Amino acid sequence: MRRLSVSSHAGSRGVTHARFVFSLVLLSAVGCEDRSYREIGTQINALTKPGGGSVDDAIVQLARMGRRTLPQIETALHTASPHGKANLIRALDAVGDPEAAAIVQHFAVYDASAEVRAACEELLRRWAAARDGRAGPARQALARVAEKRAKGEGPE
Repeated sequence: MRRLSVSSHAGSRGVTHARFVFSLVLLSAVGCEDRSYREIGTQINALTKPGGGSVDDAIVQLARMGRRTLPQIETALHTASPHGKANLIRALDAVGDPEAAAIVQHFAVYDASAEVRAACEELLRRWAAARDGRAGPARQALARVAEKRAKGEGPE
């Protein structure tokens, strides 16, 4: 086993000190908490829970936070009421990230609520008609929705 020792050379002392400082910075960064997870959760609660807060304000906040909201919105879509899901779909629209097309596609096919499925398909249609980065993924998602429905997938 090799022992580490602090050298008496000035150059080595500087390197050792730099490593020590770097280690402290790294450890303190690991200990820092990312508050965005909690903030996203608070906004999702406003969309999905009665008395959770202003729906419009929550949608604006989620849109401001952008793409990093997608995993939590997707998770919430699995358990929210149809009304909460409608709000979450509005939030995905406001976020406007092309990656959300795959999430919307899933719920357009498999959600138990016909209203939610219709809202998802409508969102995909609007995005497919857009002249931006959402159009391609939305068109692909619409094609997959049609394929899966043709195979009899999803609720009847």
